[in-house]
Amino acid sequence: MKLLIIILFTAASFSFSQETGRIRGFVTDSTNGESLPFCNVVIDELKTGASTNDRGIFYLNSVPVGKKYNLTISYIGYKTKSVEVEVIKNQLTDISIQLFPLSIELQTVEKIGEKIVQKNKTDIGVEQISIKQLEYLPKGIETDVMRSLQNIAGVRSTGDVSARYYVRGGTSDQNLVLLNGVTIYNPFHSLGLFSVIDPDMINSMEFYKGGYSSEFGGRLSSVLNVVSKDGNKKRYSALAAVSLLTAKGLVEGPIPNGSFIFTGRKSYSTDVLKKFLNDETVPIDFYDASFKLNYSSSDIFNNAKFVVFGFLSSDKIKYDDPLREEYSWKNNLFGFEWLQVYDVPIFSRLGISLSNFEGVIIPNASALKSRNNQLKDFSINYDLNIITASKDEMAFGLNIKLLDSKLFLENKYGVESDLNKFAGNFSFYGKYKFLRFEDFGADIGSRFIITGLNSETSSVPEPRVSFTYRLLPVLALKGAWGIYYQELTAITDESEVISLFEPWIIIPDNMQSASSINYSGGIEYNLSPEFTFTTEAYYRIIHNLPIINDKKYKTTDPDLVSGKGESYGFEFTSKYSDRALNVTASYTLSWAYKEVNNYLYYPKYDTRNAVNFSMDYNFGGGWIASSTWTYYSGLPFTQITGIYDKFYFNNLLDPYGQNGQFQPYQILGDKNIERLPQYHRLDLGITKRTEFNFMNIELGLNIINVYNRENIFYYQRDSGKRVNMLPFLISGTVKIEI
Repeated sequence: MKLLIIILFTAASFSFSQETGRIRGFVTDSTNGESLPFCNVVIDELKTGASTNDRGIFYLNSVPVGKKYNLTISYIGYKTKSVEVEVIKNQLTDISIQLFPLSIELQTVEKIGEKIVQKNKTDIGVEQISIKQLEYLPKGIETDVMRSLQNIAGVRSTGDVSARYYVRGGTSDQNLVLLNGVTIYNPFHSLGLFSVIDPDMINSMEFYKGGYSSEFGGRLSSVLNVVSKDGNKKRYSALAAVSLLTAKGLVEGPIPNGSFIFTGRKSYSTDVLKKFLNDETVPIDFYDASFKLNYSSSDIFNNAKFVVFGFLSSDKIKYDDPLREEYSWKNNLFGFEWLQVYDVPIFSRLGISLSNFEGVIIPNASALKSRNNQLKDFSINYDLNIITASKDEMAFGLNIKLLDSKLFLENKYGVESDLNKFAGNFSFYGKYKFLRFEDFGADIGSRFIITGLNSETSSVPEPRVSFTYRLLPVLALKGAWGIYYQELTAITDESEVISLFEPWIIIPDNMQSASSINYSGGIEYNLSPEFTFTTEAYYRIIHNLPIINDKKYKTTDPDLVSGKGESYGFEFTSKYSDRALNVTASYTLSWAYKEVNNYLYYPKYDTRNAVNFSMDYNFGGGWIASSTWTYYSGLPFTQITGIYDKFYFNNLLDPYGQNGQFQPYQILGDKNIERLPQYHRLDLGITKRTEFNFMNIELGLNIINVYNRENIFYYQRDSGKRVNMLPFLISGTVKIEI
């Protein structure tokens, strides 16, 4: 290890100027010691700066020596701080900075420090999501991570009933969800209505909707990278909250040389879910829980942190009627991290994890079909990041993944399938980021799958490139291109209105792994430090897309068939952020297609036009108001073109001649050729925060579908009855922190 560090340090210092030095800093919350990701750090005299990463670390290289500099550190919701730093030739200046959180009363008068745009940052398609802003958006019932993604340009849903999201024409199983670097395979509660990730446990979120670089693999469409909180390092504290659906709690505090955090959430009433489920009562019972322990001591390793964490979630649906079906699915996730920052500009992460998913449908005497799915994922990851003296960056990584997937299912024709497979994936990646030029940056790299889960995916490269070129100080051109492979797939029946859960399997060896070629390009225009306008265009072509075989009539027929996918579109987003007001508006024009057996059709999430508008305003005195308005044109559906009485045989050998009966049979038109009416909805929310003795209290009131728009969900095929989505709904939340 020491020899490797010396070699890398030599490479990183090759072009080092003898008249420059380096600054490294850690930015944390002064009240709890929690790291602050994506802070703005500016050297006032040079008018240059950087942002902290998802661990709260920033690095400034090649800083001229011989004088002291004033560093300004700012972050939304915190008091801006200035510190004086002296840069010494050939040395690393290491500083720790604590920011003081503002009270709600002060946020309307505190000026956030001047924002310096990193001119050569290669960040096309990347969204850094603030948890504070999510908390103030109107909530259907409570703050939800997955539903918040649906407000981003290029991200679509199929209605109020589902939190599942579809990115730039991809299916929902093409989205990778990571918690502390570990995959969550089923990130949804309650028939897909809500996310399993409690926002109160989150420290940072990054969402990549295209053009993500080589450190991420295994999915075709997007990556949601979530890092959980470390826990309060200053004092013991607790939080309790209740909504119309769940009650939850959080406990955190210091331990010797570290900290801990425990969270838990449990459903206690399902009455409000009737609004989501067409007034039907569904006995949904779920919980999620997490823990994280952190330890850091210079007596063991300097600038090292050791982390042990876990996450559990469970959902059950069990009716009182013994003849009704039962559902059960759960996630169990455990991990270990060793995060190391060296005195030379090198960062490393070693991660070991186990992620299990289980899902079961027990039909009992109902007409439902049986389904049983298990997936076990054991992974080892090692990542190494280097910052050179020229400001360029290098990154390398290894990934070892062992997967065991088991699936038993019965299709609508009663044909049973038993799909089991154990396989391993060994891959590595490398990339180089050219950041030495003031107005140009590029990220060039590739993953390489040495041994894949699928026999067709061994010795396969995944090259990826992204760049930023700043024509003017306020105008930048951005682009990205990449090849992506996915060796897992979820079995999804597109005819299902609500997906109970999507079972995961390794793609069978008789099929090739799905692959995608992604192109994207865009323009970023910074009209002012407060106002930014971006536009992006994208094109995706997907090969070997696994699609469920709806013509599997016997056991020898394949469960999946190979199809194709294509999508393209244009996204326009404008953002304004001032001391008290935050406004985001976006418009998306897009097309998506699937093709199977030479038949081309629109997937259920395809829509032409989509508009998202969100705004929050801080009145001071603890009052914050917010609103969102969403519009999208009609989603595809398959129309019933006729009905006739069809004779179904029962028993040809019946001695009494009662061989069958007539039943209505639907004649369907071309798949998804028709369009539902357009959708639009306005939501309002208001939050009041106040201090009372030793506790902070937050009250939230939300009005959903303010003008009671009757947005259609689907037409019942047996009766033709129209089923609508969420009607006018008032909900509230209470949160107490001590």
